[in-house]
Amino acid sequence: MKVLGSKINTIVILVLSTLTLGTAGYMLLSDYSFIDALYMTVITVTTVGFGELRPFSVQEKVFTIFLILTSITVFGYAISAFSEYLVSGKLFEYFKHKNVEKKIEKLKNHTIVCGYGRNGKQAILKLRNYNRDIVVIENDKDIVEKLDELEILNIEGDATIDDVLIKAGIENAENLITALPSDADNLFVVLSARQLNRNIKIISRASKESSYGKLKIAGADNVIMPDKLGGDHMASLVTTPDVIEFVDRLTIEGETTANLEEINIDILPKGYIGKTILDLDLRKKTGCTVIGYRHIDKDYIINPESSTVLISGAYLIVLGRPEQIIKLRELF
Repeated sequence: MKVLGSKINTIVILVLSTLTLGTAGYMLLSDYSFIDALYMTVITVTTVGFGELRPFSVQEKVFTIFLILTSITVFGYAISAFSEYLVSGKLFEYFKHKNVEKKIEKLKNHTIVCGYGRNGKQAILKLRNYNRDIVVIENDKDIVEKLDELEILNIEGDATIDDVLIKAGIENAENLITALPSDADNLFVVLSARQLNRNIKIISRASKESSYGKLKIAGADNVIMPDKLGGDHMASLVTTPDVIEFVDRLTIEGETTANLEEINIDILPKGYIGKTILDLDLRKKTGCTVIGYRHIDKDYIINPESSTVLISGAYLIVLGRPEQIIKLRELF
């Protein structure tokens, strides 16, 4: 894409230079006005054959011959370049990428996902269920084509490169999930992302326990080890199977499962700030039940009292069936 972009820029510069040269030449040699000089240049380089505004001198004829030969070379190069990329499909791909970049530029508080492997795919599925804006960075061309089919905004490239993160809108993003297979690559992404955006929340995948501390030091807010979590989960299904299956029903979205949702108290109508959970009355309005309350200092209260006061910066954790969660999202 960079090669195509540079060629298009070169063609534009050459065409404008030819028009500028011709206009300036006729203004200098023939004492034409700007409009007349531009008119003569256009009919000369396009070879339409309208004729001169007045008979040319020898110098003007030599300059016109030079201008015609130059324009033939420039426009011949332009036509061959466009034809090459049009036939290969790269021209369409170039404008598609430009369109994607414009859409990404308009995003605010979106989530960037690096890698569309097993973990990245699951993360994207969950985020799409919550209608979050997503930009995926993927280096595999076949996967990029699949993302295009799914209408998921994506950038083709190496997520460890700063320019690629910038194209994905890192400066305006709220979250970044790096789920690359290599811990070293994830470490590079975390370092770059933290440098480019100090306030972004970074969640990184890790394969080795030795990478956990390094990723935290590099700037990751959370480090997830899928293999460790999977082993713990399987062991828990042996020791406390009913509890784990119940928790699974809370965390896996489906038509027959219950879901958890968090509510930022700051998005509630201002009249509720300083009121209690009882005053909010979510149970009556949506059918959802408040099962948790997170203070601004990130301290959690499990099953909070109905008299708990709603303060700015805190969060409510609610439980409900899918249709109840939909009502909740529509309400706020």
